[in-house]
Formats: sequence, C-alpha cells, structure tokens
Amino acid sequence: MAVPKRKHSNSRTGKRRSHHAMKPKQLQSCPRCGTPQPSHVVCPNCGQYMGRTLVETEE
Repeated sequence: MAVPKRKHSNSRTGKRRSHHAMKPKQLQSCPRCGTPQPSHVVCPNCGQYMGRTLVETEE
C-alpha cells in the first residue's frame, strides 16, 4: 500500500482544497413572471418551461 514519505505542508493542502468551496446557486429570472429560479427547471410560480406550460397553477 502506498504511504506518503513526508507530511504535506499546510499551504500544499490548502492549494489542493482551494476548489472545494461551495458556490451559490445560479438563478435566472423567469421570462413570463420574472421570479428567480434555477436554470433548466420549471418555474415554481407560473409552471412555464421553454415557453410551454408544463404545470397547471391556480392564479
């Protein structure tokens, strides 16, 4: 089994972990109602996706 010969320094460990940070969700506004929503997801407010009504909502 491979075992490291020496301890990695804190800076080397930090460089490796620099890409592990959590990023916020990218939100886009719905073209019909303007509410923010994740991309490629049916709008929770109006039920539209790609210009079509996929979910009937009570308005």
